[in-house]
Amino acid sequence: MKQQITDQLTAPGTTIDVRSIPRTMRHPLIFDTFDQLAPGQFFHVVSDHDPRPLRYLFDVRYFNIFTWDYVETGPDIWRVRVGRPG
Repeated sequence: MKQQITDQLTAPGTTIDVRSIPRTMRHPLIFDTFDQLAPGQFFHVVSDHDPRPLRYLFDVRYFNIFTWDYVETGPDIWRVRVGRPG
């Protein structure tokens, strides 16, 4: 099932709304989606809280090879644009 979801999310500008995804699938889905991005592509992550822990994981796993831009900063919805630099 995770691969099916990932296949649907590889288009640039796709949104992953983690509020509707089981907790155990969230990070693997986000990382799989990032791994499939071509340079210059991006996707959005939507959450009900600041995804700062996810940012820390990106720093460890993809140090200096990703972009992270807050589009919306709560208090109810947080939206982050995650991309692969062009």
